[in-house]
Amino acid sequence: QVRLMESGGGSVQIGGSLRLSCTTPEPTFSATCVAWFRQASGKEREGVASIFRDETTQYANSVRGRKFVVSQDSARKTFYLQMNSLQPDDTAMYYCAAAQSAVDCINFRPGGFDYWGQGTQVTVSS
Repeated sequence: QVRLMESGGGSVQIGGSLRLSCTTPEPTFSATCVAWFRQASGKEREGVASIFRDETTQYANSVRGRKFVVSQDSARKTFYLQMNSLQPDDTAMYYCAAAQSAVDCINFRPGGFDYWGQGTQVTVSS
């Protein structure tokens, strides 16, 4: 069982920034990708961004070009989601998840991600 732990959520005003972190204490972490998902109240979980083992990144259409940046540290133990210019629509519980299937990573298919963190809440208000 791979453990993932998110942190960094909170409440910000419109236009503010947050950096989410996702840490794994596993001595070896071989997931093909780590992705960030979010789930707003009453809505389905949606993919936001992902980063592959080779540091290739991809972003969902909803955040592409909106100054969200996904990254990982060199040891591949901590993964980050830098979120800038936050808007009320970004309010959601944010989760990090790990998958082995590149296809599931590319398609942000939640069912294909084997391991999930507990989530961290992000609230954007005026």
